[in-house]
Amino acid sequence: MARTAHPYTAALVKLGVPAETAPGEHRVAMVPAVATQLIGSGHQIALQSGAGVAAGFPDRAYAEAGVSVVADAATVFSGADLVLKVQGPTVAEASALRSGSALVALFSPGRQLDVVRALAAAGVTAFSLELLPRTSRAQAMDALSSQATVAGYRGVLIAAGRLPRFFPMLMTAAGTVPPAKVMVLGAGVAGLQAIATARRLGAVVSAYDVRAAAADEVRSLGARFVDLGLGTAEGAGGYAAEQAEEAQRRQREALAGHLAESDVVLTTAQIPGRPAPLLVTSTMVDAMRPGSVVVDLASDTGGNVEVSRPGEEIVHGGVIIIGVSNPASALPTHASQMYARNMANLVALLAGDGAFAPDYDDDIVAGTCVTRDGRVVHPSLVEATADH
Repeated sequence: MARTAHPYTAALVKLGVPAETAPGEHRVAMVPAVATQLIGSGHQIALQSGAGVAAGFPDRAYAEAGVSVVADAATVFSGADLVLKVQGPTVAEASALRSGSALVALFSPGRQLDVVRALAAAGVTAFSLELLPRTSRAQAMDALSSQATVAGYRGVLIAAGRLPRFFPMLMTAAGTVPPAKVMVLGAGVAGLQAIATARRLGAVVSAYDVRAAAADEVRSLGARFVDLGLGTAEGAGGYAAEQAEEAQRRQREALAGHLAESDVVLTTAQIPGRPAPLLVTSTMVDAMRPGSVVVDLASDTGGNVEVSRPGEEIVHGGVIIIGVSNPASALPTHASQMYARNMANLVALLAGDGAFAPDYDDDIVAGTCVTRDGRVVHPSLVEATADH
């Protein structure tokens, strides 16, 4: 049962966890086991009633962990020093946050400029985990990677459920069934998890990535790396760099034959802060066998597949095209557990001396900070959010 008393008293840092409001979002930013650790460090946590139910964490589990369970988001926001969310706030939520408080969430500020402006106007210090530097020190806070792990696993299960044939090779009295051929485009965290999962299911797996380091990682998982002979395109922090249109066209031409031989194609290529690159055109899909499956894990950010639609399954020339929207939310228990650990590690950085006092000379703090002192401060967003 939700507690009605005000949740906040004296504490090192007062953390607030509201329920997620985005449609189809089942994750929660904090789980009871991690909350226990934070409370043991002297922090207080208030959580909106029902926030963890869809992820398998009832209110009573939080109460037993020492979390104050409250009736609504307004109570969560009213006394929190630091609000923890999975997805970024709406404009209304941003405006409702207490001036002087802080927010951490996994959102794309470059695609939500109205929210960024609202956060600045509300006097909220906001941190976006999408902007986290790709450094070894930041790995424990890297929510993009933890959630991509879930997405890659989920994408393969979706493909296996829709492919009208087996993934593994089977030798039966009725004859031998050859294994499915799976092609993974993009060998980042999601792609590598997809490769590993498809291999466990018995498929023959190939993969392609524009980054030079990906070849050894793909081979280490028992998959074949497809070398198109087109060179590499590696950006800052180990991410794939955005390529010129001519380079993308030559890449698509070289990939077409490999896709035509595949039973499953799973695309995972994304560039933080930018639209997903187009890897698979409708013409390439036309060349695939009827009954093949294409799963686009980048559909929420523009899509790697020309004919995919976010959250929809369509059939194009007999090929099943699935645009997966928010794949990590489909496995909310483990996704939330991983995300909560990322949050706890970031809280330790932001409040390491017993109070919310971020060191803005720290590369992680500065790199993720979007708004501060009533202003938009991230270099990539200052001009975009300025009044013209």
